Amino acid sequence: MSERTLNVLFLCTGNSARSILAEALLNHLGRGRFRAFSAGSFPTGRVNPHAVKLLGRMGIPAEGARSKSWDEFAAPGSVDIDCVITVCDNAAGEACPVWPGHPVTAHWGVEDPAAATGTEADIDNAFRQAFDVLEHRVKALAGLPAASLDRSGMQRRLAEIGTSLPGTDNG
Repeated sequence: MSERTLNVLFLCTGNSARSILAEALLNHLGRGRFRAFSAGSFPTGRVNPHAVKLLGRMGIPAEGARSKSWDEFAAPGSVDIDCVITVCDNAAGEACPVWPGHPVTAHWGVEDPAAATGTEADIDNAFRQAFDVLEHRVKALAGLPAASLDRSGMQRRLAEIGTSLPGTDNG
């Protein structure tokens, strides 16, 4: 796995916020070693404007971000995916398609900022909290040494990263 760019698919139910943030983060921080995509089991058909606004504030490109079905990546002839990472508990519990090539899978549960209510500041704060968790985990993934990117090493490290949170020393 370590000799080429690794394709990572981030999954969520709606593909409007968390998976979009993760995709943009890894494409930005992956230093050409990773190419990220996102999809949803039941895509909303639109990217949450709070996600786009936050990515812009953080200087992370979001051009081309769109809410799409995971069926695009399970179809014959689609891009070869090396890793599938669910970022919401609903998607983790759903029956996923059979992915071509049998990619490594992991779960990185993150609270859904799109479900946040309250003031605009409350909603912005929920998006920032989700972003911070995802940024911490994506940085850990992007920083993995090439030697740990074989299939078994990747499976183990993705699981470890999925349990780490910002401000802790467990990942």
